[in-house]
Amino acid sequence: MRERVLSGWQAAIRTEAQKAPQNNSTAAPAAPAEPVVRQMTPLEPETVTTASGSAFRWMLAASVALLLASGFANFVLYTRWRDAAADLAIARTEQSRTASVMQASERMLAVRQQELEVLRSDEFRTVALAGTAAAPSASARVLYNPKTKAVYLDVRKLPVPPSGKQYQLWALDNGKPVDAGVLAAATTAGDSLQQMKDIASAQAFAMTVEPVGGSVNPTLSTLTVIGNI
Repeated sequence: MRERVLSGWQAAIRTEAQKAPQNNSTAAPAAPAEPVVRQMTPLEPETVTTASGSAFRWMLAASVALLLASGFANFVLYTRWRDAAADLAIARTEQSRTASVMQASERMLAVRQQELEVLRSDEFRTVALAGTAAAPSASARVLYNPKTKAVYLDVRKLPVPPSGKQYQLWALDNGKPVDAGVLAAATTAGDSLQQMKDIASAQAFAMTVEPVGGSVNPTLSTLTVIGNI
């Protein structure tokens, strides 16, 4: 009995084994599974080239625009600097000119104040000089301070001296002529008082026409004005 059952199982196993290969050979092969990550399609070379060229042109245009803007800004700054420098130079010139005029005015004012003090001082003696036969209409006056020995000359009217000639003032001390200095052109024209050389002692004053720079002794033939203290 046991052998019969065992033989039946073996026969059944052989039968199933024979059926299995047949089922496998008739079954359709399964399709391969699609991968999860798909391969990306590369961009076309023409598209990449076009994008790169457009970016380059944009950068070139931006660089040119920046360069032009920088050049214009530099030109404007240079123009303003040049104008400012020119204005500063003009201002300095005007300032220097104004300072020179002010200094000249201050000197003139100081001279006028000194002249006024001399004219108002009681210490100065006024010596009138009248014209001689060589110049009857000539006149002048000497302001002499015996205490300080100062001498000022005020011309009222004198003939214009010949070319190369100049008036010279003389102090007469005991009949001896003493050089008191030559007259400036402005003094000869009567524009201002002129301080002459100090004179220690004098009893009279006179003027003659001498070569420019003066003479050691007066030329009596050109005696123009004379006056006693």
